Amino acid sequence: MNIKSPPKLLLVLSLALLVCCQPFQDDTAPSGLMTDLLLHPGDAVITSPFPIFSWIVNGPGDGVMQTAYQIKVAADCRLIETGNPDVWDSGKVYSDESISVPYKGNILNANTSYWWKVRTWDQRGEVSDYSTPQRFNTGDFSNVQRNWPGESRWVQLKTRGETEYVYENRHPIRYHDVKPVSVKKNESGNHFITFEKAAFGTLKLKLDEPGTANTLVVHLGEKLAPGNQVDRDPGGSVTYNRFELGVKPGKREYMVEIPRFISNYPNSQVLAEHMPEVTAFRYAEIEGWPGDLQTDQVHRHELLYHFDEAASDFHSSDDNLNRIWDLCKHTLKVTPFMGVYIDGGARERMPYEADAYVQQISHYAVDREYAIQRYTNDFLIFNPSWPTEWHLHIVLMAWADYMATGNEAFLEKYYDELKKKTLLPLAREDGLISTRTGLVTKDFLEGIHYHGTSFRDIVDWPQGTPANETSLRSGHGSITFEGETDRYIFSDINTVVNAFHFRNLVLMAKIAGVLGKTVDEAFFRERSALVKASINEKLLDREKGLYRDGEGVDHYAFHATMFPVAFGLAPESYYPGLREFLISKGMACSPYGTPYLFDALYKLGLEDYAFELLTSETDRSWMNMIRFGTTITSEAWDIKYKRNMTWNHAWGAAPAYIITRGIFGIEPLEPAYRTVLIKPQPGALQSAEIKSPTIRGPIHAKFSREPGGVFIMEVIIPANTHARVMLPKPDQENFTLRLNGNEIPFTITEGSVLIDNLKAGRYLLELG
Repeated sequence: MNIKSPPKLLLVLSLALLVCCQPFQDDTAPSGLMTDLLLHPGDAVITSPFPIFSWIVNGPGDGVMQTAYQIKVAADCRLIETGNPDVWDSGKVYSDESISVPYKGNILNANTSYWWKVRTWDQRGEVSDYSTPQRFNTGDFSNVQRNWPGESRWVQLKTRGETEYVYENRHPIRYHDVKPVSVKKNESGNHFITFEKAAFGTLKLKLDEPGTANTLVVHLGEKLAPGNQVDRDPGGSVTYNRFELGVKPGKREYMVEIPRFISNYPNSQVLAEHMPEVTAFRYAEIEGWPGDLQTDQVHRHELLYHFDEAASDFHSSDDNLNRIWDLCKHTLKVTPFMGVYIDGGARERMPYEADAYVQQISHYAVDREYAIQRYTNDFLIFNPSWPTEWHLHIVLMAWADYMATGNEAFLEKYYDELKKKTLLPLAREDGLISTRTGLVTKDFLEGIHYHGTSFRDIVDWPQGTPANETSLRSGHGSITFEGETDRYIFSDINTVVNAFHFRNLVLMAKIAGVLGKTVDEAFFRERSALVKASINEKLLDREKGLYRDGEGVDHYAFHATMFPVAFGLAPESYYPGLREFLISKGMACSPYGTPYLFDALYKLGLEDYAFELLTSETDRSWMNMIRFGTTITSEAWDIKYKRNMTWNHAWGAAPAYIITRGIFGIEPLEPAYRTVLIKPQPGALQSAEIKSPTIRGPIHAKFSREPGGVFIMEVIIPANTHARVMLPKPDQENFTLRLNGNEIPFTITEGSVLIDNLKAGRYLLELG
């Protein structure tokens, strides 16, 4: 679908100037309130007349579990303060639910502002203070004039006498003025301006009275050239722009006007007409200004989606790992500047399913944010891209959303669409699917909402030279034979495509179970078992112990093994050979493939190698990105692997996910982290600590290796949560486990020391 036209003004909300007071609260009051999964719903409008409410449970001491709650909703802030709500009072509800609790009052009015607050009772029957009231705004409840069911439109929100453009059902994107870290003259006599890191924006200047008219030349770019200059020829799609800025007497404030981004792709995103255009830059250079410039006279007018810097934190004993975390966290802060996940802000600005999935699972690791992920998946269901495997990411995205939020509304709303995205109509009798056997019909493509001219397998990008060719023929500018597919041979039955199909079937069985669709659940379970058996019978070379690229193919590319291992297809009896094979290949995939690669490595028990690969300084590493100068993750490992690569591509930010899910092993075992797994797999890392955001509140974890082989771990489990902790089993035969200084019994499972069913609270674990 072409969406080049800017969003239209659809709705105006006039809100009274009412400011709720901030009553004194103790630390038992609920915090982190969310309405329809928005942390700041007062800065948006929601399109549901029956919203859902979530909050973080607090309380004194350890083991805090909610046993009841009370919600009050009012249309007047003063009524919510006095405790006499005019819209809804839930009364005391005996329940431990604190996530996605439905509003059960009368239908709300459209285009209206409301306030709500909540209090809770703990396991001792003690009641908390009420939370600080949260405002939320309703908008248009109809689907009229929407291009697809979940389209989020711009609206005007008028409050406190000012009008602002905001989104429906997601946080707004806003401009922020950021000062540079330095302004100095370079060897050419130009003012050279350095910002701490790159972001998307334009340049604002406050100049002294010029006296006479003049024209300045402004250079904006991501790459530094020798002599403190903006690199005019950075290569690839690394950003550089030159602008002329006229100054005249009587005017002191200026903003560089960047030409509007021109969409050349089907789903490229454009800014609304009321918004100044932005470009990516870290450095600015100004020619022609005779005076001096100070840092307070220069600002980057940068565009950002909502991001909470304090939601996450990480530090370790390894400096490379710390720098990689910072690179990824900054990437995940600045790249969603369009309010939807895009593949990069320099060239396409287009949502792609695989890019979005990697960004989604990485974003969860650094911020308590759920609206942009859900909106992007909504968009991509109806506005898909061309690769086969990209369509097969939609179910993965939907399941990740459910496990993070515990809210099944998206699964229920789009269940039929999710079934289509498994690509079941492309299957033959043995369950394996193909895009090359005549089953990709017009009706099939219309069913998955694809209206392009190319629908084919991708494996990874850019693709290299097929393994049966000797002359270089690689895609999108790679100068290597391998490209990023390890010279994969594409055939009718593609192993990577079918590994994704298997994973879709496994997840659809779980989704059907969540929604109570027992017939479908049984079907998808049986189907996934059939596909697994067929893959291991026809695509696993049992003599070599490796997966072929496809049926009838005698080539064993890296990806053909990586994905089956990551998705749980590989029999454990083959693990030794699979370990050896993956280690022999190194980082033989693009940054896109890394979440799956590290999932595979940790599944195979290769935590030492995973840590080595994660912190590597080769040219296929995140340290190489840092070395060549980007402060946002790049599209490829190096320009020689993709000649048109960008320096602002969020699929490179996977280490945020890898550190959280791999090194610390933090993941939900039940939706919305009702039960959480903490399974550190540190490899050679000596110590590390993390603050990991969840919808129920942050999980804190810290570990260190002490002399004598003692492993020490501290964890803080948020209220209303249970944890399953699995510590690395010591090498010595005899060891003890202490919990808060007291020796306790334990069990060994999956090669780890298990401490199960830890209640909310702070714990010190000592193993050795």
